[in-house]
Amino acid sequence: MSTIKLSRVTLDFPVYGANTRSLKKSLVSLVTGGSIKQESSSITFVRALEDVCLELSSGDTLALIGHNGAGKSTLLRVLAKVYTPAIGRVQIKGRISSLLDLGLGIDSESTGYENIVLSGLLRGMSKKEIEASKTSIAEFSELGEYLAMPVRTYSSGMQLRLAFSIATSFSPEILLLDEVMGVGDSSFMEKSKQRMTQLVAESDIVVFSSHSTDLVRKFCKKALWLEKGRVKAFGLVDDVLKAYDAANPTTA
Repeated sequence: MSTIKLSRVTLDFPVYGANTRSLKKSLVSLVTGGSIKQESSSITFVRALEDVCLELSSGDTLALIGHNGAGKSTLLRVLAKVYTPAIGRVQIKGRISSLLDLGLGIDSESTGYENIVLSGLLRGMSKKEIEASKTSIAEFSELGEYLAMPVRTYSSGMQLRLAFSIATSFSPEILLLDEVMGVGDSSFMEKSKQRMTQLVAESDIVVFSSHSTDLVRKFCKKALWLEKGRVKAFGLVDDVLKAYDAANPTTA
């Protein structure tokens, strides 16, 4: 059974040399989330997450909501083990697939086929799994003979097709999503949406960041509202969205 448990997780990003008055003012005006703190006369840091507690188990589908800079993407990267918190504990049981950085493991000098192997290994797939998935990845990408050519010859759209096809080629136990990505033309985007829907249905736990209320309600049972790196509300998706909307009314 897959589980996620975060206990008082706090994450700081140090900003060295930010001791001048003008730079501090610039940081304050640019940072929309987190909070800027002074540790000493020479070190300023942004507290991206503070005292975040969370427990999820098999069957949970969680939406992360909040303004840009609230800490949603940072929290996803903590779950993906990209960032290690300065304080607190992260306990995760289950195989993770994170659609946060589709370019992970893509080498421009290697062919598409070689990149399928490289990216698969970096994402934790075994050689047996990669070999079994190679044909279906190639077919889904619709790149044909280009797969035998170096990726540097691809357009940006073709690179995204390859990366998406690899990243979604196996069903994880824990699926992490940062928004919904547009990949390629309209027909390929429709295929991508169907693949994403299938992945969500097959995963034990899904954590999904989005600004789309419709998508949040479609895919998620629970929601976590973040504001300046802190948890404002956690619970059933309709209850959290209601509280969030009440605190952030839209003007006609």
